[in-house]
Amino acid sequence: MAVTIPFGRAGMELRADLSAAEVLESRIGQLAASGSEDDLVRAAMAAPIGTPTLCELAAGKKTCTIIISDHTRPVPSKHIIPFMLEELRRGSPDIQITLLVATGFHRPTSTEELVGKLGRDIVDRERIVIHDSRDAASNVKIGVLPSGADCVIDRLAVETDLLVAEGFIEPHFFAGFSGGRKSVLPGVCDQVTVLGNHCSKFIASPFARTGVLDGNPLHEDMLAAAQMAKLAYIVNVVIDEDKKVAAAFAGDPVKAHRRGCDLLLGYCQVKPRQRGDIVISSNGGYPLDQNIYQSVKGLTAAEAAAAPGAVLIMVSSCSDGHGGESFYNALHDCESPETLTEEILATPQTETKPDQWEYQILARVLCKHRVIYVTDPAQRSTIEGMKLEWAPDVDEALARARQAKGPDAHLVVIPNGISVMVTQ
Repeated sequence: MAVTIPFGRAGMELRADLSAAEVLESRIGQLAASGSEDDLVRAAMAAPIGTPTLCELAAGKKTCTIIISDHTRPVPSKHIIPFMLEELRRGSPDIQITLLVATGFHRPTSTEELVGKLGRDIVDRERIVIHDSRDAASNVKIGVLPSGADCVIDRLAVETDLLVAEGFIEPHFFAGFSGGRKSVLPGVCDQVTVLGNHCSKFIASPFARTGVLDGNPLHEDMLAAAQMAKLAYIVNVVIDEDKKVAAAFAGDPVKAHRRGCDLLLGYCQVKPRQRGDIVISSNGGYPLDQNIYQSVKGLTAAEAAAAPGAVLIMVSSCSDGHGGESFYNALHDCESPETLTEEILATPQTETKPDQWEYQILARVLCKHRVIYVTDPAQRSTIEGMKLEWAPDVDEALARARQAKGPDAHLVVIPNGISVMVTQ
């Protein structure tokens, strides 16, 4: 049985004998779509959950800000934004609309990437602004979060008559699920708010895990931020393995999002018969596997399916490099993952460092497992500089793992690590 692991824009075939392996995959492909991607989005917007239609919400409004996803998210914006623009202008023909790109703590999205997401026509015609979490002058405080952190968000999300957002729902490795409230926090928040929300105490919480919302301290902060920002309406979608719309949800940011999460749970939960001595995972291919930073997500799926001391293999192109200087330096400069973890856990919320959450989770994994990364060959020195092991392809990585764990080692393969929620 051959398995193709998502890798960059194409894939990487795993040619090894998998007759005794467990392959864990999302069942989202079983979600039978009732129409085209456009049909699904239009139908959701025609019957919003818990709110009037977007057209009705726009009536009498002079300005609207639409929070849109950035280049790191495979949100099929071409099948969402045109319909949101259409409804807004039908409700208020002269409404001034701004598309605010929710970069969170990521690098700015390029014009080329915006064209790929939205199409040339929208990029040329609409007002588009890239959020900058590090520009204090462009952000404004609107309250204090339950965690005690200041809630500071982009002025364009505050100084508008109507705030709405697009997004997609997938399992998220510490926020439970993406989508909904995450458009605001971290999407368009100032760094002070992102850092406060992503503090070491919250990341260390047993509730800050894939698929968990109730009791998750990060989620509770995110909900509060969206409410303070007066996020009025969302269009969120669930996508299949081909990154096409499989289901759509529109309306109230809490109710519509939760409806989508509940549906997704029924398709993404997987449970290995036996924890793996070797676990292979990926970050779902492009655009989600552009860097090591983002690929920590898929690695946590392998972690959840692994036996103590397992070898984890992460298949991720990482063609854009490490994804963050502070992320790279933390692993490169530390004495060991154990000492780095101790340092992180002793860091107060008010002193949270950029990217701390990402290297906290990676260090957690490295404290328990040997990790082999299969990446673009150009990233070998970067991988090894972060105390990870590099391999040129998945079969080579698996051969090394089997040499370490023995011929009878139980193998678990998770072709798309970000599409599943591993349960025990």
